[in-house]
Amino acid sequence: MTPSIWQRDNAEAVVAEARRLLNRELPQASRRQFLARGLTLGGLGLLSGCSIDDNATAEAALTRISRFNDRVQGWLFSSSRLAPTYPDSMITRPFPFNAFYGEDEVPHVDAASFLLEVTGLVSDKRRWKLQELRALPQYTQVTRHICVEGWSAIGKWGGPRFSDFLRAVGADLSARYVGFQCADDYYTSIDMATALHPQTLLALDWDGQALPPKYGFPMKLRMPTKLGYKNPKHIRAIFVSNTFNRGYWEDQGYNWFGGS
Repeated sequence: MTPSIWQRDNAEAVVAEARRLLNRELPQASRRQFLARGLTLGGLGLLSGCSIDDNATAEAALTRISRFNDRVQGWLFSSSRLAPTYPDSMITRPFPFNAFYGEDEVPHVDAASFLLEVTGLVSDKRRWKLQELRALPQYTQVTRHICVEGWSAIGKWGGPRFSDFLRAVGADLSARYVGFQCADDYYTSIDMATALHPQTLLALDWDGQALPPKYGFPMKLRMPTKLGYKNPKHIRAIFVSNTFNRGYWEDQGYNWFGGS
């Protein structure tokens, strides 16, 4: 879809404001208070003639703004725009562990028996062994992981480009979404444009070694163009679809596109 003149002229400002409003952890009561105190982006116009004191109206407004934010970020996304890269000397060591559970609860995945499930709009639905993934062309990147909680860290990831993997399984590259199911019960989905971005890796390695369990073994989708919660770890299944699916944090109010 070709952006309108208004979209081209205002998209950057809209995204900045939408991120400010949405990319934060707020309890439900605080989210409602935030709305009641006055939304920008025409938020009050969305609620014209309605009370914003009730839960349903407040959540509906947040959902509509979040979806608008997703669309604008999608318009701005470009496969030719690369995230910054860094020298090895700038790698954060130790790299922080981050998950919705403690480090002692990291799932154990047996490398010898692991098989990656691939379903949906793909022509080759066979399961992949780790060594088969390593047989694809491998790339390394040193990029910054940006967490929605406000911190960042620089890491070194290696593995095949996700676009190469999608082509290897005969994925329908005109499909809209790619989804992920993980061994720690995490789940999320991304847009196809990000899936095909040259810096999106199916990361098998961390800092020159096999990906440690605490960083996502057997594999992590590494996308320096998205916030950390959009980078799933411990991936066990991938599906290509035209059906919109959200994610673990997105179902709790986080923005779906999650661009960094």
